[in-house]
Amino acid sequence: MSVSLRVLDDGAWVSVNDAREVSVSELWRLDAPAFCACDLPDFVVENVLAVGVDGRTIDAKVYGQCIACGETGVPGWIPVGRLSDGEFTDIDRERSVLAVRETAHD
Repeated sequence: MSVSLRVLDDGAWVSVNDAREVSVSELWRLDAPAFCACDLPDFVVENVLAVGVDGRTIDAKVYGQCIACGETGVPGWIPVGRLSDGEFTDIDRERSVLAVRETAHD
């Protein structure tokens, strides 16, 4: 089954099958020791740069800022949702610790 993944509105949204599913201005808790010195950065998403898929997991590469220490940048690929039978299932990004990966997607 084919699924359409895109970045929309100049990096404001991740679109899955032409539906806006993940937006900027969210606060995510990251497991990203290479990003900043904070144990678990509270990261505010400012721009979606790319979207990809690894198996059933939809990942986004985003730019943003740790609200505790002020570090800005791109931490890596962050899981934002999952695919199940071609449908998007949201990950509770505000209550979960999101593991950042450095691997790129094709």
